[in-house]
Amino acid sequence: MKTPLTLAFACALTLGACSSPKKNDTASQPATDAAASETAPGSATVPATAAEDSATEAATPNAPSRVLGLEGLGTLLIGQPVPRSGGWAERGAQESDSCRTVTSPEYPGVYAIVEGGKVRRITVGRPSGVKLVEGIGVGASEKEVTGAFAGFRSEPHKYEAAPAMYLTAPNATSGDPALRFEIGTDRKVSAIHVGTMPTLGYIEGCS
Repeated sequence: MKTPLTLAFACALTLGACSSPKKNDTASQPATDAAASETAPGSATVPATAAEDSATEAATPNAPSRVLGLEGLGTLLIGQPVPRSGGWAERGAQESDSCRTVTSPEYPGVYAIVEGGKVRRITVGRPSGVKLVEGIGVGASEKEVTGAFAGFRSEPHKYEAAPAMYLTAPNATSGDPALRFEIGTDRKVSAIHVGTMPTLGYIEGCS
């Protein structure tokens, strides 16, 4: 028969054996927490791939703007001198000293009319790829134009038979920059002009 002392001693051994794994778990806990903190959401550590992507974007030069607005195209602005950036320069023979045209190799199919030392009109043709913010560019249908720009004034085209025409913004006579579309006999946009009158209404270059 076991005495009380013997039973107490046996219980002590049993408890000691049961508590040993807990000490090992506690010892390994800091390492587990540290590993978890490295991948925890909100960690200040930036993944290497994200850092590499940012560096690549920073090294990529800005592409030329392909969106034409009432203010102009990229650095070429209505009512402002010809910018030094963008490659804009006079090329080829000029019609007069008072009215000049400039082009840029970055924008094939685009030219600007300069009068009094300032840009008065920008014309977009093929194959520029330039579009208005509404998504309309050369090749868009007459229906797309009239759907996006209601109230434009229609005029017969000077050199092409109907249904070719000019569509000019109603505010063109206000002196503010305005839009003017050339529609071909196929009822598609052949050119887009942005500028101020009377230059906006010129039929051939500076006239």
